Amino acid sequence: MRIRLEYTDFTDESANPPVRGYLHLAPSPSGDALVLTHGAGSNAQAPLLVAMAQAFSAAGITVLRCDLPFRQSHPHGPPRPGDAARDRQGLRNAVMALQKMSAGRVFLGGHSYGGRQASMLSAVEPDLAGGLLLFSYPLHPPRKPAEARTQHLSKLRTPTFFVHGTRDPFASISELEEALKLIPARTKLLRVDGAGHDLNFGKHALEGAKDNLPQSILAAFQPFFS
Repeated sequence: MRIRLEYTDFTDESANPPVRGYLHLAPSPSGDALVLTHGAGSNAQAPLLVAMAQAFSAAGITVLRCDLPFRQSHPHGPPRPGDAARDRQGLRNAVMALQKMSAGRVFLGGHSYGGRQASMLSAVEPDLAGGLLLFSYPLHPPRKPAEARTQHLSKLRTPTFFVHGTRDPFASISELEEALKLIPARTKLLRVDGAGHDLNFGKHALEGAKDNLPQSILAAFQPFFS
């Protein structure tokens, strides 16, 4: 049986850039919280983020799905080259907003571009988040493995949980496993067999392919960060 939990609009206009998104309050809160953000072509209403927020909030973790600043400014299209620093500041502001509401740890997570920005932020501020949850990390552009985005990984001292499909063109499982060796913090990689970059949450995914994924991620995430 699927559990559907209510969520509310969330806005913190006192921050610069502002924090805007959707807040899932846990029915029986553990005190921990999670910020989730989207990839370059999406927004905070991405089906993957909604499903993860439902699963994690049902387990006691308050979740904020937030739109990155570039998406707040432009409803469609990818981020521009100069947007990344402001997007990272937006994630920092989102974590700080949840810290004001939470007695426990605040985790930071994101899909693709959003996850990459989360990891880059944590490489500079290792104590900002209690841990990272990175979906479909874009290690390199498709078919361009020589253009690896690994420069900051050796500075990442925040425990990091990766979720990655075996058919993701942005990195093979073996490529990602090699990249994880650069990270001095604890890491875990959960592979999703047969999934591409969308982790089976895209328009062309097979029916039912994603149904158990949120619970599988949660079941591995909780002991890793216990």
